[in-house]
Formats: sequence, structure tokens, C-alpha cells
Amino acid sequence: MSSACVTSCASPEMSAATEISDPRWAQVANVLVEHSTALQAGERVMIAMGGVETAPLTHALYAACIKAGALPQAQFLSAELRRSLLRHGDQRQLAWTPEIESYGMEWADVYFGLRGANALGDLSDIPAAALSANQAAQGAISAQRWRKTRWCLVRVPDETLARGAGVDLATLQDMFFAACLLDYDAKAVGWRTLADQLRGAQTARIRAGDETDLSFSVAGRGWVVCDGRINLPDGEIYTAPVTSTVEGVIHFDLPGVLGGVTMRDIRLEWREGELIAASASSNDDYLQRILRTDAGASRLGEFAFGLNRHINRFCGDILYDEKIGGTVHIALGRAYPDCGGVNQSSIHWDLVKDLHVGGAVYVDDQLVLNNGELLI
Repeated sequence: MSSACVTSCASPEMSAATEISDPRWAQVANVLVEHSTALQAGERVMIAMGGVETAPLTHALYAACIKAGALPQAQFLSAELRRSLLRHGDQRQLAWTPEIESYGMEWADVYFGLRGANALGDLSDIPAAALSANQAAQGAISAQRWRKTRWCLVRVPDETLARGAGVDLATLQDMFFAACLLDYDAKAVGWRTLADQLRGAQTARIRAGDETDLSFSVAGRGWVVCDGRINLPDGEIYTAPVTSTVEGVIHFDLPGVLGGVTMRDIRLEWREGELIAASASSNDDYLQRILRTDAGASRLGEFAFGLNRHINRFCGDILYDEKIGGTVHIALGRAYPDCGGVNQSSIHWDLVKDLHVGGAVYVDDQLVLNNGELLI
């Protein structure tokens, strides 16, 4: 057998074994078990394996849970299975909240969501009504997860994500591992200092060019540091706007993605807390349905600063993009109560605003972020 055939004819099992053997997967698994969730012996763990591309981390994480004395259960999910439901399901099936997944949130003490491939635009042929109905059902599971479990979500890098980011897989994996394997305890010290400086603030304002000038009150709200407890990679400080005070307009140069659907050039405008205009240059009908999901879907549930400087490119996946240092993001829908947020919704949809060129954030009229650089 020629050496060329040894390389090109390697079985998928051999390739997977080689990738699983990368010691950095075990290092990420240890961060998830020891730092993110402080997993204890005897605790019940749900590992949601979102596609075959998450196998390296699934194997490493399962082993780490066993070594910690926990009781792990792996569940297989995938974008391909969801696509089959979206294409062939009737109204009842599309709106159905999966009962085993729902029970899993009751059963589990700890939940790890390992997300895999979901190519941008690969659901463009699915009717907006089907997408929005199923997204609401998935949102109900998400709400149960954050209320009832200790949880952490990870987007595992793969070829699909690498193509979206415009790099090869090895480059994307290097970025992922660098961003995940921070000394989060040390980083959190500086991030908490930033949060302390923001605490007690009354107002926030985002400005960028002629199309973005959005302001709102943050009076009485807390500022929460995300340091690898609920997402990997991580790095953000968030709060919850007082919804009735949101005023102005924001335009997103970066596309918004929800449920595998890409919406470009999103523009949102509020007056006295009520959304009065919303548009997108692509999949606008889907955007409108998202905003009508429930009474809280068109209100702001979150405002946050991205802090992770190891994430250096837009990838089209929110678990990476919202952490990019020099960006901010807002979330439509559900607010988190740990910062004093009260808005309720079955959705929580983050939209990233890049402020590296011509963007600024003011807190109590003080410039705190200018052209991507924090000034506090």
C-alpha cells in the first residue's frame, strides 16, 4: 500500500481517534467539570451531543465526569435531525416541546450542551412559520435549562464553522482552544473590577455612525461577569435594560442568526420601550415572526460588553461572536434575573454590534468604549 493511500484511505474511525487524542480536548473538559460547573460526585449530568463533530469533546467530557464520580448520560441531537422535522413535520410536531429533553432538565443537576454544525442559510428553504413555531418550542427547553440546572454551552469548532469564519479548521481550533483555556480565575479579577465600575450606573447609550443611537436606563440593575461558568469560550459583562426606557435605533452590520437562519442588515427601533419598526434585508418574514413569538420577544432583555481578545474574527455563531473583545451585544426576549432583569419570553436572541470602527458606548454620559477599546 502506498503512503498516499495510507493517508487518503484512512477510515473515519481512524480520523476520529486521531482528533480525540488531541490533549486539548481533555483540558477543555477539565475546565467544564472543575471550573464551569464544579461538578460533584453523585451528581446527574446530561451531555447533549449536538452532531458527530462534537465527538472529541463528548468523549473527553464523559471521561472527566466519570473521574469526578458523577453520573453522566449522553443524548444525541443534530441539525440534520431538526431539518427533517422542519421539512416534514405538521403544525403539532413543529410546536411540540420534546418531552425527553424537557424531562432531562428536571432530571439533571448539570447540563452540558455541545453544539455542532449548523451551516448558515441551510434552512433558507423552510417556511418562516415552521421555523418560528419550532424555535419557540426549542426556546421552552432553553428556559427550563437555565432555571433548573447548572449548565454550560460549548460550540465545538468544525469545518462548517471554519468556512463561515473564512479560515481553515486548524486555525479555528487554535483560536477556540486559546479562548477556552484562559486562566479564568485570574481574568475574572480584572473583569469584576470593570463590573464594579459600572455598578450603580443610571443610563447607557450605544452610538455608531448615522444608523445607531440607542439609549436606555440601567438604574437598579446589576452587572454580571461571565467567566467560563455558562459558556465556553467566555468573556462578557452583561446587564438588563429597563425595558420601558429603551429609546432609539440600532443597525447591525453583522448578520443575526437564529435557529440556523441568517438575517442581514437588521434594523430595530424603539420608542418608550415599544418596538415601532423592524426590518432585515434577508429573511425579513422570519424576523417578524420571531418578534411576535410572545409579548416579551420584542423587548430588550440584555446589554453586554464582549471581552475575550482571543476570539479575533466573526464566525457566525453567537457563542463565539458575542464574546469578541471590542463588541457589544443586545438580546431580544428573556432577561436574566441575576442582574435584576424581569422581561419574560421563550426566546433569548443575541445580536452583536461591532464597534471597532466609529463606535462608542457611553455610561452616564461618560465614554467607556471607543472604537473597540475599553476606557475604564
